[in-house]
Amino acid sequence: MKLTIGNLAKQAEVTVETIRYYQRIGLLDEPEKPDSGYRCYPLDSIARIRFIKRAQQSGFTLKEISELIALNSGHCDDVRKIAEQKLVRINQQISALIMLRNELDQLVKGCQRGVSTNRCSLIDTLASAESDSKAGE
Repeated sequence: MKLTIGNLAKQAEVTVETIRYYQRIGLLDEPEKPDSGYRCYPLDSIARIRFIKRAQQSGFTLKEISELIALNSGHCDDVRKIAEQKLVRINQQISALIMLRNELDQLVKGCQRGVSTNRCSLIDTLASAESDSKAGE
């Protein structure tokens, strides 16, 4: 089965532009172009693209995915360390988002209690928090 870039995109469920981008940043090799005709991609290109997409869905950046690909499957300890570091960062982001959610929840509840028709208590609270942070600098 010949895999032109269009066929590869269809099989891997991405766009042709995605494939070209992956080639530009070194995540996917670009086959030589024959004198006449189209470049033919090897079948393992489908697996590579699917790996990249699954890794992205797991929260890895393209740079991190490049590192994983460079390590290959023979360096399990190194891959595990990268995944552990990613997990720590994700947990930190979750904690920060929970704090942000709680803060916003309190602002909304305060806004619901405020009955003022002239001023918005949420805006006032945010404005005073901004001036308080500038005063502390």
